[in-house]
Order: sequence, then structure tokens, then C-alpha cells
Amino acid sequence: MFLSIPFLIFLPLVISLLVMSPLFTRNEIVIRRFVKGVCVFHFLYAILMLACFDPANPYVSEIHFFGLDWIQSLGVKFVFKIDAVSMILTVLTSFVFLLASIASKLNIRKNHKFYYSMLLLLMSAILGIFTSGDMFLFFLFWELEMIPAYFLIAFGDNENAKASAVKFVLFTFLGSMVMLLGILLLHYYNYTSNGILSASFTDIIDSSIPAGIQNLIAVCLIVGFAVKLPIVPLHTWLPDAHTNAPTPVSMILAGILLKTGAYGIFRFNYQTMPDSFTTIAPVLAIFALINIIYTAFIAYAQTDIKRIVAYSSISNMGLILLGLCAFNKLALCASVFHMVAHALVTCGLFMIAGIVYLRCRTRDINSIGGIASVMPRLFGFGVLIVLASIGIPMFAPFVSEILTMLGALNSELSETIKFAAIFALPLLIISSSYMLKFLHSSFYGELKPEFEKVNDISVHEFLILAAVSAGLIIFGIFPDALLSLAGGM
Repeated sequence: MFLSIPFLIFLPLVISLLVMSPLFTRNEIVIRRFVKGVCVFHFLYAILMLACFDPANPYVSEIHFFGLDWIQSLGVKFVFKIDAVSMILTVLTSFVFLLASIASKLNIRKNHKFYYSMLLLLMSAILGIFTSGDMFLFFLFWELEMIPAYFLIAFGDNENAKASAVKFVLFTFLGSMVMLLGILLLHYYNYTSNGILSASFTDIIDSSIPAGIQNLIAVCLIVGFAVKLPIVPLHTWLPDAHTNAPTPVSMILAGILLKTGAYGIFRFNYQTMPDSFTTIAPVLAIFALINIIYTAFIAYAQTDIKRIVAYSSISNMGLILLGLCAFNKLALCASVFHMVAHALVTCGLFMIAGIVYLRCRTRDINSIGGIASVMPRLFGFGVLIVLASIGIPMFAPFVSEILTMLGALNSELSETIKFAAIFALPLLIISSSYMLKFLHSSFYGELKPEFEKVNDISVHEFLILAAVSAGLIIFGIFPDALLSLAGGM
């Protein structure tokens, strides 16, 4: 078949190794254009797979080694599966990495071979996470993703970039060890309780596993995913990583990397172990409410544009978690929709932050002011993306926020989930406050003399902001194009 999951996943890995090899040119223009061309091709290939996708018949592919499974004695297979949720996140991943490759032109000034090879390696690892059909294969890609993410975060010019990268690795590694314990327990008890020696998600039967063991496994898994989501109090690595990483890396971190945590909860807890998830969902809903409220107040207190967007991302991920906790189809579709909407918004906001920093050499909203008069095109995109981020009708986040709240209010699991939704809904206005504060402080007011000669956005920057804006408007006006696919699970 001309559509291949391994080709989709491993193409970036192969190109990464090619770019890193001594045989490949060191000319930064050739490297940049080559990688950008690969990202364009990959995105078109992902769109083709989406166009041919049938939710009733997910894509499945298994790789054998000399006719054997990966670790046959343990029932571990090198199997991939793309269902509706995986398909959406795969296309989103390809799109965000394409935007990041374009944004890299003006933001990356050194070590181009290493940077672009790490970018493609991270892309391949994240695609592997979203398409793995086996628990241990999922964990393999989950750990692989740490390596390029570390180097990309440390790639920032800020002197604290390396410290932020180390903090990210420590948080992720410790969470991964707890998650691995959960995977091992699930694999063992699935075998002892059901007689099935397999690590494939489709072969897990949680109903036969003792309830106490189920809950222990569920907590271990969620601790690992909570670091990436992230859930308060395991969130402190994120603002530092965003502040110190290059702009394209920040776009990937917020647009895609955080979604791996939400996807992990969906794939392991929500889908594979629904019995234990329904037990702990009310507790998770409280954590989701804390995410939404606590980090929104912190975001309002920030003056660095990147830290504002970083804390707003944590708040939005709380909304996605709340949708998963509701445990009904409407809320799940809304959560998946919000993953896409949030990715578009954060890519746009981090791009704006990067443009402001390149022109003004600061991201402090109290030090800028009045730049709308010299950067009218950036101001126009800024208004549009900020309005989208606060949930104005006709934009994608409005649809996902409303549907998430409706799904949570209709949850039949617990009154706690409804309580969380009732309290979270009016407090979403806080997001309007800090986003409008950022917009007003940065673009309005009296223009300072040192910013009188700054240039407006370039063609590359225009393309990125236009693509993001188009996505927010299209999915805001025609949400069913995405909701119908998410609902076909």
C-alpha cells in the first residue's frame, strides 16, 4: 500500500541522520531549505493519509525482525496503529513542525546541522508516541523524545537555557520511571489475570485485574503523564523551558509536546483502563480545576510575553484534562478539538513573542509599548490571535471551550466533575484579562524612541501567522470538520 505508517514516522529520523552525517553540506541555506522541503512533503503525506482515512478501519502496521516479534518471549511487538485521535494529532504534529522549520530561519544563527537534525529526531519520536500500538513501544518513543528535546531547549541564547533543559530532563525522567512501573505492573497483571502475554493496547483486559492494583497502576501512569501535560505541582519546568528555548522550540513544546501527556492519559487510562479511570476521574477533575485557576492568576502577574503564554498553556491543558475526566463522547471530542485549537493559538503567540524579541531585544511588556504604529501587520495578527485565545465566537477555542464545559456538566461519573466545570467556566474570564493586558501593554501607548525604526514582519513570519490565523478561523466556522473525525472513534 502506498500509505505507510513506518514511512510517516521514520522519514524524519532518516533525514535527521542524513543531515547530521559528515557527508551532508554545512551550508546553512541548503540545510534550512532541505529540511523545510522535507517538512512540506511530510505534511502533504500526512494530509493524504487523513484524506484516505476511515475511522472504522484504522491504519495498522507491524514490523517483524527476521520473522519474529520485537521481544517475542514477553509478547512485546513493534506495532503501530492510527485511529481517529492519532490521525488528528499526527497531522497536527506535522503542521507544527513545518511552522517551526519556517520560523527557524530568523531565530537560529548557529550549529544548523545539529539543530535541524535534533528537530527532525524530535518529530519522529513524537509521531512514534502518537502511533504506538504497544505499551513498551510507546515508552521507547517517550524516552527517545527526551534526547532531542533537551538539546533543543538548551539551544537558546539565554544563559539559563542549559539549566532549563536539565530541569526538563529531570522532571521527565523521574515521571517516566514511575510510568514504567505502571506499565510493568499492567503487563504482569494482565498476564496473571487474563492469561494474555501481550503488551498491545488492544489485548489489555482491565476488568479482570484486582481493583486495588488497577488504581495503583492508574496513579503510576498518570504521574508520568502529569509531568508532560503538565499538572500542578509538576509544572514548574515548563515556564523556564519556554522562556529560555528558541522561538521555534517553544512552538513545538506548547503546540505538540504537552499534548503527549494528554494523549498518554487518553490511550492508557481513558481507553485501555476505563474501570480505574472512572474511579480517579473526580480527583483528576479537581487537579484540572487547580490548573485552570491557579496558573491563570500566575499568568496575569507575568510581564515576560513567553511566561504569559507558558502559564496560559498550563491553564488550557487543565481544560483538556477536565474534558477527559468527564468521560463522555462530547467532552472527549471537545478535548481533542481543544488540543488543535490550543496548538494553533500558542504557535501564533510564541511567534509574536519571538518577533517582538528579535526587533526590540526584550519581551517585557512594560518596556515595549506603542509598537502597533511601526508594526501594523504584526498588530493585526496579534489582535486576531489574542481574540481567538480568549474564546471569542467564530474562532476555534470558543467551540472547544463551550463543548468541554457542556460535556463536563453532562458527566455521569460524579458531581465533583460538574462542580469543577461550574467553577471553571466564569474563571475563564481571567484568560481574557492577561491576554488583553499583554496586547494593550505591548502595542498601545506611546512609542519609545528606540523602537521607531523597527521593521514589520517578514514574508516568512507573515506566512506562519497567516497559516495559524486561517486554521483558527476555519475550525471556528466549520468545527464539524474536526469534531466528526474525533467522534468517529
